[in-house]
Amino acid sequence: MSYTDDDTEIEASRAPLLEHLVELRYRLVVSIAALFAGFLLCFYFSDRIYMFLLHPFQVGAELLAAQKASGGKHGPFDLLLALTGLKEVPHAPGGQGLKFVFTAPLEFFFTKVKLAAFGSVAITFPVLAWQLYRFVAPGLYKRERRAFLPFLVASPALFLMGAALVYFVMLPFVLWFSLSQQIIGPDVSVELLPKVSDYLSLVTTLLLAFGLCFQLPVVLSLLGMAGIVDSKMLSSGRRYAIVGVFVVAAIVTPPDPISQISLALPLCLLYEVSIWCVKLIELRRKREDEASSQDVATIP
Repeated sequence: MSYTDDDTEIEASRAPLLEHLVELRYRLVVSIAALFAGFLLCFYFSDRIYMFLLHPFQVGAELLAAQKASGGKHGPFDLLLALTGLKEVPHAPGGQGLKFVFTAPLEFFFTKVKLAAFGSVAITFPVLAWQLYRFVAPGLYKRERRAFLPFLVASPALFLMGAALVYFVMLPFVLWFSLSQQIIGPDVSVELLPKVSDYLSLVTTLLLAFGLCFQLPVVLSLLGMAGIVDSKMLSSGRRYAIVGVFVVAAIVTPPDPISQISLALPLCLLYEVSIWCVKLIELRRKREDEASSQDVATIP
């Protein structure tokens, strides 16, 4: 399709300001209704969702108790295998269950409200993204709409990859390290008694940090489509990007090297993927420009 056809299509989709406002109101109503329905659903299952988030901590506590009972036969990698279902969780004889506390009468209630709000945004993101796309699509060229759709799929997929890395790698090692700092003796005991709100804040912070950092290919690809960056620029700045990745990983992760490396290494890999994505965008743009120039040359 030539640029003239694209311009004709844009002109055909023009609408008065009032129609745009009506369309915006409709999209907002659908988005708010989806968020409200998702909030009610997540709040109804908030106890189960919270127990799901507690699973890495629970498995870590049981493995640590089994390690002490068996004289150090279980390590942190056993925790990862237990979370993925590849290893049965050992139960130490006389082990105590996981104990969380809340220090205000309504603390756990508001924790469940925050959890429901976070879960509502997560599960309704496809609806929100689709409503945003449907609102801006009439103002895009046809080829821009085709290019925009893959990002609606890649963005949540990358966010889920980051969340999975947090759940199966980051949380196990962070919680293993936290539990191993306890001092339990006959006279003095220094035990970890986490608050329900603090644990949720830790989990949501890590999920958001990893999920947003994993959007690196999407952001760089969009910048490449806009002509702000190119593959040569990204390749030449690889060294500085790696340094920046490790700095970001040191800021958004807990202060232990395992957590920082767990975020930095995937981000370095995603940076390389971003370079190839920008290269593909440049090749496609070059082919389109050549086809457009040939069309212009054939016009008498």
